[in-house]
Amino acid sequence: MNITKEQIDNLNAVVKVEISKEDYQEKVDKILKDYRKQANIPGFRKGQVPMGLIKKQYGKAVLVDEVNKLLQDNLNKYLTEEKLDVLGNPLPKQQENFDWDSENLDFEFELGLAPNFDVQLKTKKAVTQYKIVADKKMIDEQVERIQKQYGKLVSKTEVGKNDEVTGTFVNEAEEIEHKTTIELSKVKSKKATDALVGKKVGETATVSTKGLFKEDYLLPSALGISADKAEKLNIEVNFTIEEINEREPAALDQELFDKLFGKDNVKSEKELKSRIKEDSEKQFEQQSDQKLLNDVTEKLIDETKFELPAEFLKKWIQISGEKLLTDDEAKEEFEKSEKGLRYQLIEGKIIQENDLQVQFDELKEFAKGFIKSQMAQYGHMDPKEEELENIATRVLGNQDEVKRLSEQLMSQKLLDLYKEKANLKVKEVSYDDFIKEAYS
Repeated sequence: MNITKEQIDNLNAVVKVEISKEDYQEKVDKILKDYRKQANIPGFRKGQVPMGLIKKQYGKAVLVDEVNKLLQDNLNKYLTEEKLDVLGNPLPKQQENFDWDSENLDFEFELGLAPNFDVQLKTKKAVTQYKIVADKKMIDEQVERIQKQYGKLVSKTEVGKNDEVTGTFVNEAEEIEHKTTIELSKVKSKKATDALVGKKVGETATVSTKGLFKEDYLLPSALGISADKAEKLNIEVNFTIEEINEREPAALDQELFDKLFGKDNVKSEKELKSRIKEDSEKQFEQQSDQKLLNDVTEKLIDETKFELPAEFLKKWIQISGEKLLTDDEAKEEFEKSEKGLRYQLIEGKIIQENDLQVQFDELKEFAKGFIKSQMAQYGHMDPKEEELENIATRVLGNQDEVKRLSEQLMSQKLLDLYKEKANLKVKEVSYDDFIKEAYS
């Protein structure tokens, strides 16, 4: 067997593979002999079928199969040994009137080669790194929510503007009959508020569903209907009151602090606000980090210029899927995937040049941290090391989980690298301003 490469240009090459009869004949003969031993053909005893008949019936198929295996194994070996960085897979060139009976078989494969390029982490234009701070307004609102959540309900006889009212919404025509509890502070419609305030248990208020609540997601749950149905609903519903309560805020005392953070970890309202600020900003950091990762990615794609073997990739896309695509479909798919391919190449270059690797020990530690944070969400704040070790071992026994966690850990390594070496400008913003700037 002989394999040679013809370089067409920097991004395209053709590999030629010459296979002689000696490369495959011994294997083909062995397979045909095995076929002969097992063949059941009318008129012949098992194992006594003439070899000529076996060759006539199975010879071509076995030959093609063995040659294809030879091609695949040796072509992959050649690409590895020659360190050719190919995009997609080699594409066999069509050969008219190919003669499988020839002593020597010649094949040609088109290659699309990855481009050579440099990546500059210090981009020309700086990328904004948002530092989200919890401002006084946000902290005060969180304190208010905590007091409300841990407060006690005081029964009332008449609805007030800040009360919680339990009752049943009814509209027979729309088949709505649903018991729920609503907070009047979340009612947007002034007409609805006026209709409810002053009502007593057993009385009914009629309200319109259009613009009823300040947040759209509240309407479907209040009426017991789907979000799709609620989206365009504009009807009147009757709300019959069954219970009226005022939520008396919890006192900001040691009993509440211990309930929230454990005994004596927080001892004053000032410490409470400081802890809320710290915890909130930790959560915000995840969002700002994701935004930074996305923005650096976009900037690198924009500023790192290189050509791709576009025509080769379109041909490869055209034939590599479950069904053959038309030229226009292949072009459309290439245009949709080009940006992602460019970043894969850029990311691969960054990982290689900065020797970023995911080792198993650090993957296990990363998994433990992930597990610990999940357990904390369910109130398990201090799991034992043995417990974390056992759960992490089980998780890492699943290859899909290993892949997912490895990708997350590599993203974290890239983020740390960008924070160290990329051209960044830090900007402090409130959470509301971050949302406006980042997602406007």
